[in-house]
Amino acid sequence: TILLAGLLLMPVIVSATDSKGEVRKLAERPQVRAALDHLIEMEDELLADLVELTEIPAPPFGEGPRGERFAEMLSEAGLTDITTDEAGNVIGRRPGRDGSRVVALTAHLDTVFPIETDVTVRIEGDTYTAPGVGDNTRGVVVLLGILRALEQADVETTADVLFIGNTGEEGLGDLRGVKHLFRDDGPQIDALIAIDGGRTERLVYGGVGSHRYRIAFKGPGGHSWGAFGTANPHHALGRAIEEFTRAAPQVTADGEKTSFNVGRIGGGTSINSVPFESWMEVDMRSGSQDKLDAIDALLQAAVQDALREENEARTRGEPLTVDVERVGKRPAAKGNREADLVQRAAAAIAWAGIEPDYRISSTDANHPISIGVPAITLSRGGISRDAHAPAESWENRDSHLALHIALLTLLAEAGMAR
Repeated sequence: TILLAGLLLMPVIVSATDSKGEVRKLAERPQVRAALDHLIEMEDELLADLVELTEIPAPPFGEGPRGERFAEMLSEAGLTDITTDEAGNVIGRRPGRDGSRVVALTAHLDTVFPIETDVTVRIEGDTYTAPGVGDNTRGVVVLLGILRALEQADVETTADVLFIGNTGEEGLGDLRGVKHLFRDDGPQIDALIAIDGGRTERLVYGGVGSHRYRIAFKGPGGHSWGAFGTANPHHALGRAIEEFTRAAPQVTADGEKTSFNVGRIGGGTSINSVPFESWMEVDMRSGSQDKLDAIDALLQAAVQDALREENEARTRGEPLTVDVERVGKRPAAKGNREADLVQRAAAAIAWAGIEPDYRISSTDANHPISIGVPAITLSRGGISRDAHAPAESWENRDSHLALHIALLTLLAEAGMAR
């Protein structure tokens, strides 16, 4: 807020009406119309890219080969400033007119599937079936399409644009790629547009946070008969799960949605052996950091209570110990639906004849939003089905709409020099 000549001047905010006018004027410019047309004309090329990239495995922490091919494709599309950082992020810079601002357009390279997964693409009509074909290989292809359209139409932006294939979005990757981008000595990024997720109208403006743990109770073990009375790690694990699930509704029953899940458990050697280890992996999520912290505290208390109770119940042997390892932390990020970037994206979606569906979700946008950098996640388009399943598929239905929306949002945010 500025006081000038006795008048109180409020900060300039792009209203929904202003954003719609801005996007409409952009779409009417001859070069932008040409770029939008190119995105339709290159459909076959993009579908070929989808098959090629999908068939390069990109498991968590194994994105390297796909990243190398993506870097080659950026070069083939016209970029010359292409680097791969320590986290495996592939970054191609398209210089703007002045470069005072930098807008990142990003899609994650990784899928949830292990390296041995058969990723051969099956094509039936307009449907492409393979693990990872939608989430998020199609997102990576969207970046390539937009870059090629800008190059072919000779569109110059005011801001520099970074085309980034980032790592570590899925599973235990814990957003390592995007977190690395925003390290203290990382590249300048003033706004980030991520491409991920299915329905074209989806506009993610806030982040669902998650805390993830691997918890392991450990003890001496022994024979089920001969060592009876020894503290049992499985029994302690059961106590912890029971107490946690009984207490969790204190947090989850009302207010902003908060979830918890014991996703994996393991340990033990045989039916007639007291296990020497029992472990579980736990995922908790919320759009509210306070509620996420609250349910986390309940889990920690349940684990310590279970350890104490099992040790008190033993009649022989050494006490159990417990290791609590945090294996993932995504910040809950309160987005602002009225922020300029969000309004520009909403205007682009409306321009395409669709009603924007404002959502919060767990995406690469979580981290920048949490540190105050404008960020959103837009759809990769088409129809995605069975994400994270071996029968995952992506249907090429009106997929150009998502490309148009992403292009117009990018140009509105980066500015068009000519």
